[in-house]
Amino acid sequence: MTHDFATLSDFRTCLAGCTPADDDMRAAADAHNMQLTKPPGALGQLEDLALWYRSWRGGENTEISTPQVIVFAGNHGVAARGVSAFPAEVTAQMVMNFQHGGAAINQIARVNGATLDVVALDLDQPTVDFTQAPAMSEEELVAALQAGWDAVNANADLLVVGEMGIANTTSAAALACALLGGEAAEWTGRGTGVDDAGLGVKTQVVAEGVTLHKGQGDGLETLRRLGGRELAAMAGAMARARDLRIPVILDGFICCAAALCLEHAQKGALDHTVAGHQSAEAGHARLLEALGKPPLLQLGLRLGEASGAALAIGVLKGAMACHASMATFAQAGVSDS
Repeated sequence: MTHDFATLSDFRTCLAGCTPADDDMRAAADAHNMQLTKPPGALGQLEDLALWYRSWRGGENTEISTPQVIVFAGNHGVAARGVSAFPAEVTAQMVMNFQHGGAAINQIARVNGATLDVVALDLDQPTVDFTQAPAMSEEELVAALQAGWDAVNANADLLVVGEMGIANTTSAAALACALLGGEAAEWTGRGTGVDDAGLGVKTQVVAEGVTLHKGQGDGLETLRRLGGRELAAMAGAMARARDLRIPVILDGFICCAAALCLEHAQKGALDHTVAGHQSAEAGHARLLEALGKPPLLQLGLRLGEASGAALAIGVLKGAMACHASMATFAQAGVSDS
């Protein structure tokens, strides 16, 4: 995959050049797993996670030591339609909170040994209201994809991406509805906690946007029309992680909507990802099912900002610690039969 893309067509070429997982490394990992001091399959999904991780990272005794969390922030023009319980100014305020270490994601990243980077994307320039026109020009979309691409630490051995952006659950619902079908009400949830009247407005806005833009192109074009800068940046970061063979843990509904755009544009673009959790936001379970990504956790979270996926770092760390550091039957002097 090339590191340079100046147009959306270039980025599609990048996605088409995605390297696959290493089947030989997975087979070697499986053989190693079968020699560990436990009954076959006794660690359940942890064993599958370890094989998946090694198929991307390689190595015989690979433990996770340098996970990276990136939170991208953007503002949406559609927020002016009253689709959120909070004003758009909260996006910038929360960015400052992240930078000062006061948010939930700061604490979760810290206890899981992850670095946290915060990338704010033109907060003083909201996207266009997607019920009136495409949310972004191609140049704006490409710039956001590039910002995500550039934010990934090439030395990280695991990536989690998250977001902050008032009205971005509206954007995510519109993307899911446009790409997967169904009615707007099936995908639209309460987000930051809108009341029944607010939910009705939000559902109508999603329906208007989907009616205007549905069927106008692939997942990336749909992202341009119905997405936001932070969603595009997450997509760019996921693509860069694939280029670097860094496994990715997906966060909640908004992150998965961004991921859906990649998968819709290039089948298999998410093979290096797992779903960290299933959020309480309406539509996330259905979106995970469509992506074929069973969640590692289900804790009723609906915060965003990469919080659920960052919690799942601990699950993956545990899987790799067992795979890398447990004794084999031979080492422990234990009979395997």
